[in-house]
Amino acid sequence: MSTTATRRRWLRAPLLLVATLAATCLGALPAHAAGTLISQGKTATASSTENASFTAPNAVDGNTGTRWSSAFSDPQWLEVDLGGAATIDQIVLNWETAYAKAFQIQVSSDNANWTNLTPVTAGAAGVQTLTVTGTGRYVRVYGTQRATQWGYSLWEFQVYGTITGGGGGGGGGTGAPPDSFWGDTSTIPPAQNVVMVKVLNRTNGKYPDSQVFWSFNGQTHSIAEQPYVDMPANSAGRMYFYLGTPNSQYYDFIEFTVGPSVFNGNTTRVDAFGLKLALRLHAHDGYDVQVGEDYQTFQEDRSATFQKFINEVPTEFKQLAQVQAPYRIPAPGSVAAFQPGGQYANYFTSYAQSVGVNETTQFIFGCANTMAGNPNMCAALNRHTAQLPSSQQQDPTQFYLNAPANYYAKFWHDHSINHLAYGFPYDDVAGQSSFISHGNPQWLEVAVGW
Repeated sequence: MSTTATRRRWLRAPLLLVATLAATCLGALPAHAAGTLISQGKTATASSTENASFTAPNAVDGNTGTRWSSAFSDPQWLEVDLGGAATIDQIVLNWETAYAKAFQIQVSSDNANWTNLTPVTAGAAGVQTLTVTGTGRYVRVYGTQRATQWGYSLWEFQVYGTITGGGGGGGGGTGAPPDSFWGDTSTIPPAQNVVMVKVLNRTNGKYPDSQVFWSFNGQTHSIAEQPYVDMPANSAGRMYFYLGTPNSQYYDFIEFTVGPSVFNGNTTRVDAFGLKLALRLHAHDGYDVQVGEDYQTFQEDRSATFQKFINEVPTEFKQLAQVQAPYRIPAPGSVAAFQPGGQYANYFTSYAQSVGVNETTQFIFGCANTMAGNPNMCAALNRHTAQLPSSQQQDPTQFYLNAPANYYAKFWHDHSINHLAYGFPYDDVAGQSSFISHGNPQWLEVAVGW
């Protein structure tokens, strides 16, 4: 990794791996006679998080060993974007000790106007099953009274019903590619190890399969030679991808750890954008999720993506698409203009000092130095929410509304599947990163674009 904070962020993955393995001993939630489980693996957000270990996606990951936990105040909410309109008939809440005494289940079609489905005034810890009738794309549990001195904490938040609108198939959602983008997944051979990885050429004809390369664990092959990698346990680090030649300047990578029966990984823009990348992870239990650049970004030429970046970011950030063009768009903390002595060295200084932080702009972008041990504040500074009450700092509707902010990160969120991206090292605060994790994985596809 290129910064201390980046290394710190990735080294948390083995802890997630242990938690996921522990969950296999706890067992899954019991089966239900209602409609299909339609919330698992979808985008989840929350009004707040207790800390970076208890983020919103933990409550929809199908893993009863991970959880979301809120700030210690009322009210708080957790919501899931189903990716399309849905009819909803059942909600299952698996509360931790810090449960809600009173709460509402609410639905919305626009993530702004909410309808109450059922009020609960006598909640209880443990698994709580609610029969409901409603329609909407967004579903949330809105807690109004905590049962303990702590916040609200859910192991799992499950929504059952039927997706009726677009975006429901293939673990998709906002900006997700159609199934045809991923090819015939039925032909992916079963893994002899933990998970079978298939690399896809999605360069829109710019490069043949013989010029799309992957490199991992001392091996380098074109996908014409070998499109599959049978990933063993105890694998960790990066898998690189190159276009043209095996040592081309057009390159990028994914990060991952693989346990005996779990895959943890992500695409990342923490250091730079090099190539368009997207992941689709499918597990034996039906879990299916996609992250990475959105379909529109994959469809456009590379030059159009660079120009779009220039058009959409403020003046200070435009140079990022020029200093290493046409190969890379580096993160702002890696560029001299935002480093000490540079033209924009004081970009974050006054704002950071206004909330009691004395740190350089470079280290705020990189969540390094004093920021390395303060993920919530680093995330809030990058998103320009540090001036808000702590209960509002992790609300995605408040992100990037004013300068100074990390508009490099904002760009990748704006153009990623379900708006999830790793734009800076602690972008996993409030569950906004492209990190995916699931037990008993079946296959992983990696789409490489131009």
